Amino acid sequence: MIVRALAIPSDSADAYDALAFVSMELGEFERANALYRRAVQCAPDDARYWYNLASSERSFGRLAEAESGCDRAIELDPRHYQSYLLRSELRTQDDSRNHVEAMERLLADPAATDRARIFLGYALGKELDDLARYDEAFRWFREAAATRRRHLAYDVAVDEAKLARIAEAFPSAGAGTSGAAESARFIFIVGLPRSGTTLVERMLARLPGVRSNGETENFSLALLAEAPADGADVFSRAATADFARVGLHYQSLAGGMRAGKVIEKLPLNYLYLGAIRRALPGATPVLVTRQAVDSCFAMYRILFGQAYPFTYDFEELARYYAAYSRLIDHWRRVLGEWLLELTYEELVKQPARVGAAIAQVCNVPWVEAAVEIQGNLGVSMTASAAQIRQPIYQSSVGKWRHYERHLAPLLTALAANGVRTPD
Repeated sequence: MIVRALAIPSDSADAYDALAFVSMELGEFERANALYRRAVQCAPDDARYWYNLASSERSFGRLAEAESGCDRAIELDPRHYQSYLLRSELRTQDDSRNHVEAMERLLADPAATDRARIFLGYALGKELDDLARYDEAFRWFREAAATRRRHLAYDVAVDEAKLARIAEAFPSAGAGTSGAAESARFIFIVGLPRSGTTLVERMLARLPGVRSNGETENFSLALLAEAPADGADVFSRAATADFARVGLHYQSLAGGMRAGKVIEKLPLNYLYLGAIRRALPGATPVLVTRQAVDSCFAMYRILFGQAYPFTYDFEELARYYAAYSRLIDHWRRVLGEWLLELTYEELVKQPARVGAAIAQVCNVPWVEAAVEIQGNLGVSMTASAAQIRQPIYQSSVGKWRHYERHLAPLLTALAANGVRTPD
């Protein structure tokens, strides 16, 4: 369809932009990038197209080009606030080169909209954090998060109930299907966002015979498609699915006929570990965990899209984290050694040792160059798309300590919900 559309001469930037978006959805990232370039050529004075091109450039690791695109978008439209946030994430700001004063002036305007306060707040907080101005940074993280929360219709109690219900629906590992050999090709990397899942993916994808599907909903789509139409609730229907068919359906969606190992890197697949065990008993689930306060604060300081609505309020963040921890404890009990677990802290401290251990469990040859994740030229659409273009670093371990006096409410809420926190 896209090829036929491109055969029709056009000078419509909107048309090229739409085709680029569809190409992205289909995983045709190179074609999407070329189409975003054509949109910019057709409408060089429209900030929207420069922003979209900049986002595409970031996914390829072309960070200087992405920053130039953001600069151009802001020059054309100083109220294109997404460009400020994207630009702030592309590199570590320093005293000689940053955008702090410009963003402070915009936020000082009493007429600044909530949209401005959200995007600029996160951007300014990130740049101030780069400059080690932590008290000022937290002020803007807090304001941006609170503003975002006011615009969400969300009840954390609903998520708490869902996570508890998943554990009830999958009280044991189950017998699994007979497809262990076929399903041994699949690796599921799961965990909370900002816990190191992308780092693990980038390492493993550098190994011979391993490719990544990125963050897809392939498994949940297969599970729901093969679940009974009738049942008490979606959880009971999922638990009584035809898991042999779920496995086959998933493999079809995941491109299972191609040779080699396949990574599925959707963090939220931690919800489906019980179902994955039954449908794909030979698969390897890799659970990445992170110290609780670092994990929560890393989520709090990021503006997500529609996912993870619990991350904008300390009380809700603590309650969700506790519910998540209870579900993970359940998976540990029922799945046993099938669940491969590692910590972010171990991963960044000894990436070669941890990476080699994962490779051994996944039955793929380990190569030392895999730790040089900056050498992985593959596309990344995650929030870590800029960070993974540099060597592995340990500076994020214990980062919450810079904000300790501001995070007392978070620590109190975590403790009240049964989560262990540092002294």
